[in-house]
Amino acid sequence: MQDMERAERTRLRFVPAGTSTADAGDVGRALRALSDADLVRLKALARLWSRGLPGGIGWTDVLHEAIVRSLDGSRRWPADVPLLAFLSGVMRSICDQHWQRARRDHAWLVAAPGTSEAVVAPDNPERVLAAAQALGAINGLFADDPAALKILAGLAEGMSATDIRLHYDMSERDYDSTRKRMRRALLRHGLA
Repeated sequence: MQDMERAERTRLRFVPAGTSTADAGDVGRALRALSDADLVRLKALARLWSRGLPGGIGWTDVLHEAIVRSLDGSRRWPADVPLLAFLSGVMRSICDQHWQRARRDHAWLVAAPGTSEAVVAPDNPERVLAAAQALGAINGLFADDPAALKILAGLAEGMSATDIRLHYDMSERDYDSTRKRMRRALLRHGLA
């Protein structure tokens, strides 16, 4: 709740009254004002959106491109949208563009059973939608838990428990108790 109030104060401070979008200066000031927890959320969102992107495109590329597009004005920040939600949407759009380009440039071919002909493998929009909804639910579930977000970010990077603890300066006890808390929450909400 405290983060939501802070985000509202940040929004009011950086977007002038009576305007529908923020300019590059507003975006820059809002980015500099993000808390450490907000930065961890932004990093986790970038990792989630960019997972499995073709062509060696990493989450940092997607995040940096989203920031560049918001700063250069090619993507305008609406006044009524929180900055993290706006940047998440920009990152999603960038990832969608990369997937569309990959489909266009390299049609995924599979051999039809019993023939030597190749057919284009269909996308599964229901699976993509279910995955996006699950990721959104998990992100929302741990939105107010910086320790859980750090662990999620580390797991998304493929880090071991030891690497996560060292990278985020967590004690073994804090790591273990956070993982147990996360597991209970995921089980309670049917996400495990």
